[in-house]
Formats: sequence, structure tokens, C-alpha cells
Amino acid sequence: MDKMSLRKMEYYAYVGVFEEERKLGQRYYVDLELELDLKEAGLRDDLTLTVNYAEVHELLLGVMKNKQFKLIEALAEYIATEVLRTYTSIVALTVKVTKPHPPFDIHFEGVTVELHRTRK
Repeated sequence: MDKMSLRKMEYYAYVGVFEEERKLGQRYYVDLELELDLKEAGLRDDLTLTVNYAEVHELLLGVMKNKQFKLIEALAEYIATEVLRTYTSIVALTVKVTKPHPPFDIHFEGVTVELHRTRK
């Protein structure tokens, strides 16, 4: 299966177990790997035969601005569900959500949740 990857899209969102995280928000990174047939789009050079990644970004921007979750697991699951619901040509996807600055008293590069979902 062909793949389209959208890497390290940066969003500001209100996700966290602590009330302050959901109130103040913070930066998150989202990676998507979309599995779909890209042959006809490539042969015909036709945007209508593929997934418009600018539209995917707008979908994610709406999710990140308007939804609140306690867990990045819930955010990743919601993203996967919405992308599969919106783009019927996608047969499977991998979503990776990274929280680069969790509220811990140590320094590290962040925490990441990655999940893979297929169309049922």
C-alpha cells in the first residue's frame, strides 16, 4: 500500500491531566502516516484522486484548537477516528502525538503516543 506522511506538524492545544495544562495549553507535535492508493493521483496529476494534506492540517488544527483531553492517548484516538471518518480513501493510518514538555521535574525530549488504526 502507498503511504503519505505528514511529519512534525506543530499545534498548540489544551491537553493534560492537570487543570493548569488544560487552562494554559502547550505545544504538541503530530505525525500522520496515511495508507492509501496513490497510483491514479500520480498518473493523472490530479489532487481530487488523493488526500489533500492542507485539508488534513486544517482538520487537525480544528481538533487541536477546539477539543480538550486529559490524555494524549485520547487525543491520538480522536485524530485517528476523525481522519478515517473524513477521508474514505485512507485504508489505515498511524498517528503519533508528542508532548515535548510534560510537567515533570526532569528534562527530557517529551512523551509520545503512537497508534495504528485500520478501516473496519
